[in-house]
Amino acid sequence: MERKHKPASIPVSPSMAQPVVDLSDNVLTARLPSGDSVTVYLYGATVTSWKTSNGQEQLFLSKAAALDGSKPIRGGIPLVFPVFGPPPKSHATGQLPQHGFARNSHWEFLGKSTSESLGRKTDDSVKLDFGLSSSMLDEALQNKWPYDFGLVYSVTLGRGKLECQMHVQNKGDEPFEFQVLFHTYLAVKDIHKTAVKGLQSSPYVDKVRSAQTFTEEASSLSFSGETDRVYTPPTAEGNTLVPLLVTEDGAESFVVTRDALPDVTVWNGWEDKIKAMGDFEPKDGWKSYLCIEPGTVSSWTKLEAGDAWEGGCAFESKL
Repeated sequence: MERKHKPASIPVSPSMAQPVVDLSDNVLTARLPSGDSVTVYLYGATVTSWKTSNGQEQLFLSKAAALDGSKPIRGGIPLVFPVFGPPPKSHATGQLPQHGFARNSHWEFLGKSTSESLGRKTDDSVKLDFGLSSSMLDEALQNKWPYDFGLVYSVTLGRGKLECQMHVQNKGDEPFEFQVLFHTYLAVKDIHKTAVKGLQSSPYVDKVRSAQTFTEEASSLSFSGETDRVYTPPTAEGNTLVPLLVTEDGAESFVVTRDALPDVTVWNGWEDKIKAMGDFEPKDGWKSYLCIEPGTVSSWTKLEAGDAWEGGCAFESKL
């Protein structure tokens, strides 16, 4: 029988479009409803691909990169911890390999979380967390660097944006010193037409010129040969870190922001150095990348027993 005063049915809201996250064969991929995507290998927790909604790749990955865990991945965003470059023999990291062990250790996927912007019916970002601790290292590495640590690395994919954040915890009874850096290979169309703004008046160590220290005079840094510099840009009012702007042929392509990472390494190996790298293909690929590497590497960060440190960076694509 038809009821006279039948209550109105509750309107069913359309289901919210969700990010898709898939972990298969130790490779994690995440895609937003917008079409933005990221790929992360558990080996090194290395981001190997970041595409914006138009399908355009934002990172450079060597076609000869070893993706089988036999050596660090050439390209994407390798992680540097706890030492940058060749370890000083007199330091506690002195027995470790160049750039430390984070980029060639197997990490654990800890899970994901999403966020929704007000007024939108889709998730605007997805945060992926990865973990590495001292107990996950092989015995030889633990002996070379015998500290009890925990790392949580978060990769957040947003609309046209990728954020990377590292949380370092000292779980032991002894203090330790470390360096950390995000070794980011940005994809560019032509290095000859690429420039970086935001480094003027910054002191830098030039590894191409015998690690001498200079001050950047150019308002826009351009490239005409091998470049390997560690900049420590001056902070702005309120001790904030000035964003860096990458331009291509005069047009903005990337904005790089940093949090608690005072240094920026700028690197392009140029023709001769790249030719000598067995895992770098194509050999003219030096024209198609620029490493902008936020980090804290010009000095050591000391972490007392039980303390934690956090720092991060973000890359926004303007393409």
